[in-house]
Amino acid sequence: MAAEAVVTMDGWCVLHDTRTFDWASWKIVSEQERQEAVEEFKALLAKWDAVEEEKNGSQSLYKVVGNKADLMFIFLRPSMDELEEVKRELNKSKIGDFLIPGYSYVSIVEMTMHNPMEGGKDRELDPRVEARLKPILPKWEHACFYPMARRRWKDANWFEISKEERTQLLYEHGMTGRKYAGLVKEIISGSIGLDEWEWGVTLFAHDPLQFKKIVYEMRFDEVTAKYGEFGDFIIGNYLPKEDITTYFAL
Repeated sequence: MAAEAVVTMDGWCVLHDTRTFDWASWKIVSEQERQEAVEEFKALLAKWDAVEEEKNGSQSLYKVVGNKADLMFIFLRPSMDELEEVKRELNKSKIGDFLIPGYSYVSIVEMTMHNPMEGGKDRELDPRVEARLKPILPKWEHACFYPMARRRWKDANWFEISKEERTQLLYEHGMTGRKYAGLVKEIISGSIGLDEWEWGVTLFAHDPLQFKKIVYEMRFDEVTAKYGEFGDFIIGNYLPKEDITTYFAL
């Protein structure tokens, strides 16, 4: 008998977009061109901030630690069309001429409903549910993103075990996460049918050491130890718009 699939509640579409900055080309253009590019970019950020203020999306920008990229943009929008429009706006900007596309990841914020009858349709009206499905990204000092999937091994196939067992394993996993309340914020987004992995995990913290602690402790949860597979981790430091001029200055 096939295992029963769970029902998800789905929210905003998500794009993680990393870029390498072409510093060599940036150095050879005139100071005036650099200034114009930076001012245009700041205006673009202000435009996106207005969208966030209206609660029609959210975004954040991070300086990537390590050599996987220089910058990581995280965009949340109600539709894939709007995500593509934001990416196109960035590419068409003057600063976009120096942003070399790197890694990207497409997903949709989700909540799993292991018992869809629990709470009924009113759950969709719950402000707490709404806030989780359409989150405003916390502007904390550090972010960590990684994609993940569940194993489909012969002796450890997540998609063959019962819904009840999956619910219990995820409950125990969630209890581990609760220990980090106030230290780490998490957004889970589903990417099955959208990108290479099955889920994206985005963590936010004031102290990056908390990323190491929470991920390590969760490795011992059975749901991770037995069924977890992970892609590359990307760590970034928040770049507020007030620091944009300094960041691009030579």
